[in-house]
Amino acid sequence: MPIEFHLGSLMNALIYAVFGVFILVLSFWVLDKLTPFHLWKEVIEKQNVAIAILAGMMALGIAIIIASAVH
Repeated sequence: MPIEFHLGSLMNALIYAVFGVFILVLSFWVLDKLTPFHLWKEVIEKQNVAIAILAGMMALGIAIIIASAVH
């Protein structure tokens, strides 16, 4: 049974993946600008676990929304 390969489907998947990652990065950047502190500095230098959990859950939530919208 031969496997069919559709270049158009692969290109669509790549375009949506790149677009989804761009939206995820953009939304993370917006969250970083909306908070009164610098997220990276809080997580890395001050080892603020609560902020790390907030950032992780935000990224996961946006990723789920993007995945369902693209799918």
